[in-house]
Amino acid sequence: MPVIKDQALLDRITTLSEQAAAGTGIDIADVELRGGGKARLLRVFIDKPGGVTHGDCELVSERLGVLLDELDVIPGDSYTLEVSSPGVERKLAKARDFERVVGQDIRVALREAVNSQRHLEGKLAAFAGDTLEVETTPGTVFKIPLPLVQKANLKFRW
Repeated sequence: MPVIKDQALLDRITTLSEQAAAGTGIDIADVELRGGGKARLLRVFIDKPGGVTHGDCELVSERLGVLLDELDVIPGDSYTLEVSSPGVERKLAKARDFERVVGQDIRVALREAVNSQRHLEGKLAAFAGDTLEVETTPGTVFKIPLPLVQKANLKFRW
């Protein structure tokens, strides 16, 4: 199913998602819209300290569904709304995503090499002033400006 990249529409949905989650302690981690016609799927990923419950997903889904339908935000006849946790290897993109996972293991792909490295894995030792400090081995820390990050994910270890 192709991803819809209409940024104005995604921004509008994100704003409404944040309104739906207001006052709950739940953050909107990501929003994606896929497909077309009756096969459109709107996925909203939520997060909160301590983890997301089924009740959190239900609450945001109900509130957001009402807003989207009342304002007729999504063009066409129908769509499926799915609200869920971003998962254990969640995407990290915004400053608040990195702030939330300091001390945990991450995987980072860079737009440009830093010390000859374009891919790093290690513990996010610190995040301040839009700079990640990734400790790849004890004593080896890479300082990476957030704009250099092409893709980042939390890395789950068993």
